[in-house]
Amino acid sequence: MSTSADTDVTTRTGSANIGVTGLAVMGRNLARNLARHGHRVAVHNRTYARTESLVAEHGDEGTFVPSESLADFVDSLQKPRVVIVMVKAGPGTDAVIDELVPLLEEGDIVVDTGNAHFADTRRREEALKAQGLHFVGCGVSGGEEGALLGPSIMPGGSKWAYDRLGPMFESIAAQVDGTPCCTHVGPDGAGHFVKMVHNGIEYADMQLIAEAYDLLRQGLGATPAEIAEIFRGWNEGDLESFLIEITVDVLSHVDARTGQAFVDVVQDQAEQKGTGRWTVQNALELGVPITGIAEATFARSLSGHADQRLAAQQAFGSGVQAGWVAAEDREAFTEDVRAALYASKVVAYAQGFDHIQAGSEEFGWDIDRGRTATIWRGGCIIRARFLDRIREAYDANPELESLLVAPYFAEAVQNGADSWRRVVVAAATNGIATPAFSSSLAYYDGLRRDRLPAALIQGLRDLFGAHTYRRVDAEGSFHTLWAGDKSETNS
Repeated sequence: MSTSADTDVTTRTGSANIGVTGLAVMGRNLARNLARHGHRVAVHNRTYARTESLVAEHGDEGTFVPSESLADFVDSLQKPRVVIVMVKAGPGTDAVIDELVPLLEEGDIVVDTGNAHFADTRRREEALKAQGLHFVGCGVSGGEEGALLGPSIMPGGSKWAYDRLGPMFESIAAQVDGTPCCTHVGPDGAGHFVKMVHNGIEYADMQLIAEAYDLLRQGLGATPAEIAEIFRGWNEGDLESFLIEITVDVLSHVDARTGQAFVDVVQDQAEQKGTGRWTVQNALELGVPITGIAEATFARSLSGHADQRLAAQQAFGSGVQAGWVAAEDREAFTEDVRAALYASKVVAYAQGFDHIQAGSEEFGWDIDRGRTATIWRGGCIIRARFLDRIREAYDANPELESLLVAPYFAEAVQNGADSWRRVVVAAATNGIATPAFSSSLAYYDGLRRDRLPAALIQGLRDLFGAHTYRRVDAEGSFHTLWAGDKSETNS
């Protein structure tokens, strides 16, 4: 196979069947993945040295067609052209698209594989459609390793575009039980929307794992290495997942500079790139209670307020005494934390899939939740054993009101409820903040109540703002004349 640029324009023109512009780590690895699977890949980067280094270092992995200019890059693609744009989301993506579009022809396909906001994707799709072009917002999960070895791929856009893209993307995606972790999610922004919610679930999952670690560290007085072994055992059961697996790696790692546990030399301020915040903001707009994801996002924000945390610690003290679990209760406490973690994890995924359904209905995307679970089983950050169970639940009932009421998950949550309560109580009693555990339990309890105190809230709204209310025994809306004789009127 060719491993270097071909200077003969007649042989270069139309010689590549897919192109990647933007060759930072993710773009570079995606291009290599495509080349490894037999695709002829045109490659371009604003800085040509990066393009040259890709071909020099990995040219033996397949066929690369490098170009120094964007015009030559476009010319090297066979028609209808497929251009993958892998640059930083936001203005950078718009800048590349603005430069690229004048070089394209009707029917060409532009694929944005960055972490774009789905609303931007919808705007770009509409603008390019008016020029006869197909724009595909495509979520890619799995990090730099996944991009190279097989990610989970979530393309949106038109069905026509997927017919062209699908075979290539399915060939490079992660494979589970012979099924590629790639599917056509839905039109316009559906792919980036699902990737956004995926990242929101990832926030919740990581926060829950961190809270479980904190409870074991403080409650048992255990070392990170000891907790790593607990997580290693958990990864052999229902909690088996990529995030649990890498938690073992992080907790067992020793810092070479100090000889301390690695986790103890890392500053306790979790950063974020915005996808979790987008998820929460959109859920508020759609009226979807994704409480676990919201609390996980706010927990990261709280961790970053170092000055406020220091002032509060000086004012109140931490109030945490390690090793408060009695020796004879250690095994039972550990099992309670495991069960609470699993139940809370189920809630996080249930809320995420509710969010996907709400977005699908709002924007007319007709997203298949079972297929979404299927493509998350491999390659992506939130891949986990129980995604098979989620797929089975939606396959059995595509109109499932809540994942929590599917038989398998209903039983799992009910079986863990007592442990869940004991853990939340113990955390509160001993001054351990568990916002994701606690909010997930509150969601479960609120969801299953036959009657909520929201009736009082609606009564208060009617009193101060004449917002009306509905009755349990009559149709229509009503208002009480609170400032008058308190008689009721039909609104």
